Amino acid sequence: MLLTVLLQAVAEAAAGAGLAKLGAGLGAGIAAIAAGIGIGKIGGSAMESIARQPEAVGDIRSNMIVAAALIEGVAFFAIVICLLILFV
Repeated sequence: MLLTVLLQAVAEAAAGAGLAKLGAGLGAGIAAIAAGIGIGKIGGSAMESIARQPEAVGDIRSNMIVAAALIEGVAFFAIVICLLILFV
């Protein structure tokens, strides 16, 4: 519901179309960079955890994959929203 209201507001504001495209581009870039940083931190923390407790490799790896997938899903959702704003 909120998304349709935002998309209609952007579509109706002809003077603000350039700013909407700029904001969509910046939002997509920030979402991609933030996801990369988050997944990098997860990987680094997992490697430190495995180094401290080698017997817990399976649990740490599965938790790392689940957390990375959640971060990637949120980043993908943010990029799709930015692209909708950009092209609608």
